[in-house]
Amino acid sequence: MEASPPSSAPQRIATVRRDYNTWVANETLEDYALRFTPRAFRKWSEWRVANTAVGAVSFLALEAIGGAIALNYGFVNAFWAILAVSVLIFLTGLPIAYYAARHGLDMDLLTRGAGFGYLGSTLTSLIYASFTFIFFALEAAIMALAIQLLTGLPLSIGYLVCALVILPLVAYGVTLISRLQAWTQPIWLLMLVVPYVAILHQDPQALNGLFAFAGIEGNGGQFNLLLFGSAAAVAAALVTQIGEQVDFLRFLPEQTRRNRGRWWAALLCAGPGWILPGAAKMLAGAFLAYLLVSAGATADKAADPTQMYLLAYGYVFADPAWALAAMTLFVVISQVKINVTNAYAGSLAWSNFFSRVTHSHPGRVVWLVFNVLIAIVLMELGVFQALEHVLALFGHVALAWIGALVGDLVINKPLGLSPHGVEFRRAYLYDINPVGVGSMFAAFGGSILAFAGAFGELAGALSPFLALFVAMLLAPVIARVTRGRYTLARPRDGLPPGPASLHCVICRNAFETDDMAHCPAYSGFICSLCCTLDARCHDRCKPEARLAEQLGGVLAQLVPASWRPLVHRRLAHYLLVLVSFSAILGVALGLLYYEESAKLQVAGIDPPRSLPPSPRSIPCCC
Repeated sequence: MEASPPSSAPQRIATVRRDYNTWVANETLEDYALRFTPRAFRKWSEWRVANTAVGAVSFLALEAIGGAIALNYGFVNAFWAILAVSVLIFLTGLPIAYYAARHGLDMDLLTRGAGFGYLGSTLTSLIYASFTFIFFALEAAIMALAIQLLTGLPLSIGYLVCALVILPLVAYGVTLISRLQAWTQPIWLLMLVVPYVAILHQDPQALNGLFAFAGIEGNGGQFNLLLFGSAAAVAAALVTQIGEQVDFLRFLPEQTRRNRGRWWAALLCAGPGWILPGAAKMLAGAFLAYLLVSAGATADKAADPTQMYLLAYGYVFADPAWALAAMTLFVVISQVKINVTNAYAGSLAWSNFFSRVTHSHPGRVVWLVFNVLIAIVLMELGVFQALEHVLALFGHVALAWIGALVGDLVINKPLGLSPHGVEFRRAYLYDINPVGVGSMFAAFGGSILAFAGAFGELAGALSPFLALFVAMLLAPVIARVTRGRYTLARPRDGLPPGPASLHCVICRNAFETDDMAHCPAYSGFICSLCCTLDARCHDRCKPEARLAEQLGGVLAQLVPASWRPLVHRRLAHYLLVLVSFSAILGVALGLLYYEESAKLQVAGIDPPRSLPPSPRSIPCCC
């Protein structure tokens, strides 16, 4: 017997009060992980928020990246790659930081309303979460290496210790993190600058040979577009760092006439401005790697930040034991400062992802532990040894995401192709907005094909830039074709004007108007978190905006009329999801094959003849 179609009459659901557990109810722990950051909670000064965000620049993966690309591609190509990527990071980061700080939204909520839709942004939540645990693992691995040099602690145990020590520091969110960054900032800055002053004081000619450094293979002595593109592909993964900056910038107080100058200074310094010291640290890593190679170190040691700063502190202290102790202290401070940020951002990303997929939210702290455990597994698998491979591949999907996001913020909103505000509430969004999702997938697919060599060597070398610009250009094209239809699912009405507080009909707690929506199913106002977690209403406030209806509408246009009744069957939806995931898995396995075949070619071993040879050798720093 066929089920009767849903009634067009307003649906009424018996209200059952939702009581959140202690971790979710305590905003000192939760930090509004799934909500708009209310004005009343933005109690810190502009300087304190900026200082907290800038503390993330301490990460030593910057030196590792700078050293790796200088060793592989020569300093000239590394320099221009760092400069080009830095300009892109600043220009793409500025609108993201501005909209997030102005509207009090973290990276996930911002992505929802900037072209991706309510469920479409779950994909970017996975990308963002991947960025956080990849870099958490890299930074913790560097810290474990430093501790091993000082104490002899086995790396497997060091990985565990260096990861778990971060948990209590992040459990209390930005409240404790801001204090940690303020206390450690002066010590870190002093310990960062002193070694370079000592090097240049004792050896003023040290920089002379750097500019002519041609890399380990000796083929990077002059600018080469192919080598430049390969170096840029590695550094381009850093474009996603703006998300971690934004997760703190959302706590900036509202901009007023009195604080306008301080507000903009904080936004620029702690938002896109992070790349200025970041680029300097990458160049410093290239310098230290060059010094290590000149001293006779092997390539793998020259790309290791612990070895870099052990050499640097050797210029400060004549006693090697003091140099080792100073290096270890500096590395530990640097990595703790960045990993509290990585762990915090990861907990927000996983919270957003699982709340939409499961309609459940046990608390940000649970996902904090989950994120750290994934990082521990990556460390045990040796993620640091595959640094260049991991970042080069990740950079393409990251740039495709950021390009689509920036395309909506910078092009679509000013041109009126999407609403000027940033709507993040489930009640007003389509599940999938093809503007962001479509442009991201198209840009990623094209850039990966280029990276694999499908369009020639030049396109392969410049594939990261291809991902960014194709996504930015496709976003307004798709918005124009769809006429902005998939941005808002229903009018944003029924709410009183202004930031006044309203009580949620489900949890009975009071929240500012920006976090509330009018719910016809419950005949009252509902907060964004209760709306996210509700599984009973079936989105009756926006019946045409659900994923099933959107997919059904698309399939109905693609299949013959006689097949259209089958489109709405659950089996059809299941097969569509199965095929989609199979395609994604196939792409991932294909990339793994090309990775491994490239390694075999570098080692002088032919790949298996039963499979096509790798069209492009991917350089490796391991």
